[in-house]
Amino acid sequence: MLVKDIVGEPLYVQKVVKKSEILPKVIEMLNKVGMGEQHLYRYPHEFSGGQRQRIAIARALITNPEFVVLDEPTSSVDVSVRSQLLELFQELQKNMGLTYLFVSHDLSIVECISHRVAVMYLGKIVELAETEKIFKEPLHPYTQALITSVPIPDPTKRRMRAALRGEVPSPINPPKGCRFHPRCPLAMDICRREEPPLKDVGGFHIVACHAIKGKVH
Repeated sequence: MLVKDIVGEPLYVQKVVKKSEILPKVIEMLNKVGMGEQHLYRYPHEFSGGQRQRIAIARALITNPEFVVLDEPTSSVDVSVRSQLLELFQELQKNMGLTYLFVSHDLSIVECISHRVAVMYLGKIVELAETEKIFKEPLHPYTQALITSVPIPDPTKRRMRAALRGEVPSPINPPKGCRFHPRCPLAMDICRREEPPLKDVGGFHIVACHAIKGKVH
């Protein structure tokens, strides 16, 4: 498909606007993502990875949604393009009033773009907090391990890593009790029996962990 058809298809399928209005809308959206009218009659294989990602973004936003799910939107591009895309996401969010659910395994990107972070392990949220809070004061042992595993871009410095033993259990047959207990250095008997509920440990900081029960208020 040509770019004009790729980006305009949601408008055509959902009948959001008249057919005569589709092309102007496509050009407007392409301009918003850093592309333009000169790209309308080209095919995806003629573009770089970053440009193809911009086309995908234009297609996703052409119907003016309020809520957008971004599932690993920067995983297929190199570091320089990744930075450009993150700036684009932030600009679009501001200009279009968007709310993002940003899914990623790259914590450096999560810290850059997110206002609140939910850390998940085997399909369960184990910690939820404002971004600054969760990166400065992670409470759950899994969150701590994730953050200490992020490389420091300085060959003269090394970061102490939180030790995690064992393998990740099967999501089809997760452990009883706390799903993280087979790998957790703080695991207790109760962790093997009971799944910890999410509890408020101060403001918007919520954690599911028996080991930090004493800090809950």
